[in-house]
Amino acid sequence: MRSHRRPRLLAPFLLVPLMAGCFASGGGDDSASGDGGDGDGARLRVALAFPPAENLSPYGADATLLSRLGVTEGLTSLDANGSAAPALAESWRRDGDRTWEFSLRDATFQDGGEVSPAAVAESLTHATDAEPAPAALAGVTLSAEVGGDRVVRITTAEPDPVLPLRLSSPSLAILSKGAYGKGSRVDPVGHATGPFELTKVNGATSASLDRFDDYWGGRAQASGIDARFIADGTARANALRTGELDIAEAVPVAQAASLDEKTRRDTATTRTTSLLLNASSGTFEDAGLRAAARDALDTSVFAKDVYEGYGDPGAGVYGPAVTWAEGKRTAPVGRAPAKKPGDGDTVNLATYDNRPELPEVAQVVKQQLEKAGFTVKLTVREYSRLEGDALDGKFDAFVLARNTLLDTGDPVAVLASDYTCDGGFNIAQLCDKGVDRAVADAEKIADTAKRQDAAMAAEARILGSDAVVPLVHQRIITGVAGSVQGVVLDPYERALVGTGTRR
Repeated sequence: MRSHRRPRLLAPFLLVPLMAGCFASGGGDDSASGDGGDGDGARLRVALAFPPAENLSPYGADATLLSRLGVTEGLTSLDANGSAAPALAESWRRDGDRTWEFSLRDATFQDGGEVSPAAVAESLTHATDAEPAPAALAGVTLSAEVGGDRVVRITTAEPDPVLPLRLSSPSLAILSKGAYGKGSRVDPVGHATGPFELTKVNGATSASLDRFDDYWGGRAQASGIDARFIADGTARANALRTGELDIAEAVPVAQAASLDEKTRRDTATTRTTSLLLNASSGTFEDAGLRAAARDALDTSVFAKDVYEGYGDPGAGVYGPAVTWAEGKRTAPVGRAPAKKPGDGDTVNLATYDNRPELPEVAQVVKQQLEKAGFTVKLTVREYSRLEGDALDGKFDAFVLARNTLLDTGDPVAVLASDYTCDGGFNIAQLCDKGVDRAVADAEKIADTAKRQDAAMAAEARILGSDAVVPLVHQRIITGVAGSVQGVVLDPYERALVGTGTRR
């Protein structure tokens, strides 16, 4: 039976800290510019596109918000090649099929406590007990315990060859004992380990952060961050242009031309915008009509016209930012021949307006499907008002922007969650034995290159089902004031501000 567990992570549209040196930045020399008093670097004025949605819980949508502001971090991070890299853990080793040992670095929590094996084990235990479970733990049962003076032992119920990748997830950030009060509420304010400490949160409007001077990675060059949550992309771009902001994330492509070229940074991301076709009910239960819809779509127009060049034509589940994928991609497997749509073949198409390009994408999709003979009704709402219906299969088609490596960094994980019978984020309602078998085979492989090969074999079967039609691989535009250096341009969309970010 298909699971309808609704993940609290709104991964389709939300943009910890990764090490700033892992990715391209706007950096120059390392001297701080600006003055915040006493020789400190100036505070950074940052606008984020999405406000806290769950009281800053680290287990859901707000996990990446916390990581992008440099508040939280996990045992590991992701490097530029998508491999697990040290963070709070300096190193790790596998001990048998189901157990890993992680050696901790000397680090302190923002409340002064030591990042000890006991504290780490307790933090991970809270994550495993969370309801619903963090997306990174979907289908995984683990336990953590003290394994030595600086060692944490983590054991999984089933062999998990990518556990170090999984632990890089923003939703598995390590917090101190003080973060966990009565009930299920988790409070990261003052209890995290990153270079910046939350000091004040003004609801869904703004937040203040101060530099955490005892950060293990060295003092941040900025003395703090004044963050504003501005949902309107035009307003974010205007505030940057008028000098009210230093950094504006997720500038809409329609506003890019309004910014000086020197203040625009576009970065290939692991986010793919796709058309998901409901394979279990309605018009697109028929594989032949899914094939007809795929044939009807001219995907070249999305990158060129809708995204105005800030995107790459859809090639697969994984795009150009997943650098190893292109050379391993194979032709789709098992495609059905296309059928001609009839008068009764109606399509209830939906998308959300949190990302301003998506309604335009959906309009183009609607026009192309109608030209092919389908009758299309378009629904556009705010994402939180659509997610439940989408997961329950109430739409025939859905335009979704999905970061394929956000949750775990593992390319197989997104296939399991989005396209298998029991996947927790299976908007396409796909349930195909061949796909499930290919994904299950990939999940068992530990060798990185062989796991990538298996992921691409599974992708070929998923694309062959025509339950997903990749439209465009998105490039994200970050607005950066001319005086600012060291912004972290992260293809995984987990980091934005690091120790070297300054003005």
